[in-house]
Amino acid sequence: MGWMEELQSALAARGLAVASIPGKGRGLITTCDFAPGDVIIFQEPYASTPNKTSSGSSCDSCLASNDSRKCSACQVAWYCGTACQKSEWKIHQSECRALAALNEDRKKMLTSTIRLMVRLILRKQLQSEQVIPTSAMDNYDLVATLESHISEIDEKQLVLYAQMANLVNLVLPSLMIDLKETAHNFSKLSCNAHTICDGELRPLGTGLYPVISIINHSCVPNSVLVFENRVAFVRAMEPIAKGTEILISYIETAATTETRQKDLKQYFFVCTCSRCTKNPYEELEETATLEGYGCKDKKCSGFLIPDSGKQSFTCQQCGLSRDQQEIKKIACEIAQVLGKASNCLSSGHLSEGSTMYKIVEQLQLKLCHQYSLSLLQTRETLMKVLMELKDWKGALTYCRLTIPTYRRIYPATHPMLGLQYYACGKLEWLLEFTEDALKSFIKAADILRITHGTRTPFMKELLHKLEEAHAEVSYKLSASD
Repeated sequence: MGWMEELQSALAARGLAVASIPGKGRGLITTCDFAPGDVIIFQEPYASTPNKTSSGSSCDSCLASNDSRKCSACQVAWYCGTACQKSEWKIHQSECRALAALNEDRKKMLTSTIRLMVRLILRKQLQSEQVIPTSAMDNYDLVATLESHISEIDEKQLVLYAQMANLVNLVLPSLMIDLKETAHNFSKLSCNAHTICDGELRPLGTGLYPVISIINHSCVPNSVLVFENRVAFVRAMEPIAKGTEILISYIETAATTETRQKDLKQYFFVCTCSRCTKNPYEELEETATLEGYGCKDKKCSGFLIPDSGKQSFTCQQCGLSRDQQEIKKIACEIAQVLGKASNCLSSGHLSEGSTMYKIVEQLQLKLCHQYSLSLLQTRETLMKVLMELKDWKGALTYCRLTIPTYRRIYPATHPMLGLQYYACGKLEWLLEFTEDALKSFIKAADILRITHGTRTPFMKELLHKLEEAHAEVSYKLSASD
């Protein structure tokens, strides 16, 4: 049986199959029904590395950043304990000898991407020597058949990949690596590797998951990719019927079509999902709402359309006109104050920075639509700054103000919405707004159970807080009777 037949057999046991998708190439389709929250597929990385290689101290195995210690031999790898060190030893034993032989200047050139490639090559070598076992979902053939798009890459990028391949050759001189294959593999990493995130979607590292890389993109995905340590899990976000293609999002989808298509260029395809092929009016509405201007009448929820040949904008809902010069003036003020506010934060002047950002917010309220992404970013910044200043009530105010926009820009079961409800709940709990906290924790748990499951420490903490809030509210109700 060939490797593809073995893969199809392994996937069939999970209710999946690799299929040819018109206009897309390969994709994963379901051979059974999946319910929201069901694990569709999970996979260990073929190779992975923490984000910060030279200056960071994240564990090479689990990517945790607490209490990690540097490998005494190579002075490059970090491990949080003996269990993680043992789990990595077959790979790191070979890697360690190679890294220890490098001088300090060359060690400084070990970016995360270079190290990821070194580990990929070593895993391939150790599997060929049968030191590390292979399986239907863990073998180099899966990597070899990933799309590199090498023919579509410009000359400057090709030269860079060639230089990176030479650097890998310097790290692994004894293996006589194939430079052309390595350059191709760098191209594969750029459009197939995934950012490994923690439960709160903060980036920890990068990993290559060859089977999960078969899953195609949509700006309206039916599934979500999350991680438990380094293991990638794809879960259903909605009911998925038999014969349906599994789709995840490769990018941040809270953006206009133009921005999303620009972000997808690195993957060398044009998305044709329902959001990217809207009718012209729907396209105009999305762009004007997320990046355009709001009606001058704040009781109106309409968006502005530029008048052809006139120096003004007109609200599509109430017809109220707004002068272009007035808009330019406010936009200029926002840019000036935003620059000062950003400088304050970068200089560590948090209190002054928060004051400046509040001015930015007020100016944006005059100019932007209520669901504007720039207004959302300002409020998110204010929330974070006020939390650093321990102004919990202020932080909660801005956290609550972000929720309507999150509900507008994300699907009902998107993890970002769940995480924002959780942030609200934690602030409400801290401020002893127990009933409000309970409501927020329930909303967060309802979403994150679907996207994250219930096994991780992150989810166990959320569910514990939910139980605490339930108990507290029940106690208060019984005490008042």
